[in-house]
Formats: sequence, structure tokens, C-alpha cells
Amino acid sequence: MNSAVSFQPMLESRPIRDIAYEVLKHGIISGEIPAGERIVETVYAARLHISRTPLREALRKLERDGLIEYVARRGVVVRAFHLEDVNEIYTIRNALEMLTLPAIIEKATPEDIASLRVKLHGMDALMRKGDIEALSPLTRAFHWQLTSLCRQQRILRAIEGQDEFITRFSAIAIRQEKHLWEAHQEHYQLVDYVEKRDLEGFRQLMQKHIEDSKRNCLEAVRERREGLKQE
Repeated sequence: MNSAVSFQPMLESRPIRDIAYEVLKHGIISGEIPAGERIVETVYAARLHISRTPLREALRKLERDGLIEYVARRGVVVRAFHLEDVNEIYTIRNALEMLTLPAIIEKATPEDIASLRVKLHGMDALMRKGDIEALSPLTRAFHWQLTSLCRQQRILRAIEGQDEFITRFSAIAIRQEKHLWEAHQEHYQLVDYVEKRDLEGFRQLMQKHIEDSKRNCLEAVRERREGLKQE
């Protein structure tokens, strides 16, 4: 078992099964609990300071999410992400994001535009320094802030559910993206379209931008898998 993972006693007021689910889900998506690791009930119940009953309920939810699976003679095992999973997650996320565009154009304020540009300037500085480690979360934050301008809470909750996975994938992809500066310039253009209330221009560029992101991620994950096979 990965000894780097650290769990704290659960003192929140939410149901214990929900807290256990969130803790384990975060550990799996972040890679702290790696693919192939066994989730031994007695061990994880002790580490989470809970009984095995809420842990089992959390594991059932994780199985429905496709994050764990029950393997004969091994028990509960963390499931590896396959290219098909990455493709499906991006497809769902991108389709949801496209639904938000008319509302973003309608509801964005001058203050929203200014705030987005502040983030872009921060990204400029990180790109000049080559600080990719810091650039990845800031890029995700920019996209989330832009999407959130739609203020459509149900769609945003659905997008947020997919973003947990995409955060992990995009951290891999951004290090290998061959057209990083081009993608960054598109961020500026997207904000310009929002400011001009140009829905058609915004829609066309966003479609290209998120499909490029999906393709780059799939290529990066594929290259990483091939590299691991050759080691």
C-alpha cells in the first residue's frame, strides 16, 4: 500500500460514508492511491478511523464511478484509466461546456472580463519562466472561471464532476503540448469574444480549443503508456 497517503480522523457533520467516499475518490484521482492497489477493508477502515460498514458503502459508490473494481482472488482494486475512459470523460465535459456559451456571453460583466485577463497575465509570466508545474492549475482555474460565468448551477455541478478527472489528465497533457503558446493565445481570443458579445466567434473557437485539448491529452496519455511499457 502507498505509505504516502495520509488520512485524518473524520470529524465533519456529513454522513461518514460520504466523507470516506470523497477522501478515497480524491486519493484515486490524484494518483496518491495508485492504479492496481488493493483496498483492504480492515486497513482502510483503520486509517480512516471508521467502521467497515460506511467504508463498504463508499466503495460501492466508487465502483459505480468506475474507480475501483472487484477482482477474483484479489478483492477491491483501484482501476486503471484507459484511453477509452479519457476520451469519454472529455467528450462529456466538452459537450456540457458548449451548452454554457450563450449564457456566458449574456451574463459576463466588465469586472468578469478584467478578472479573467488578470489570470491570463499571471499565466504569461509562468510560461516565460517555463514553470509548467504552476501553469497547469492556473490554466484549469481560468477555464473554470470562464465557464462559471454562465451561472447555470446544475450544468456547473455536472461539469465539476468531470473536472476532477480532467485535472489529473491535463496535468499530464500540458507538459507535452506542442502548441502551448498557440493555446494560450486562444485564451485571450476567447475573452475578447466574450467582451464583444460575439457568440458565433466564441462558439467556433471554443469548439476548436477544447477539441485540441482533448486530442493533446489523449496523445500525451498514449505516449506515457508507451514509455512505461519500454522501461
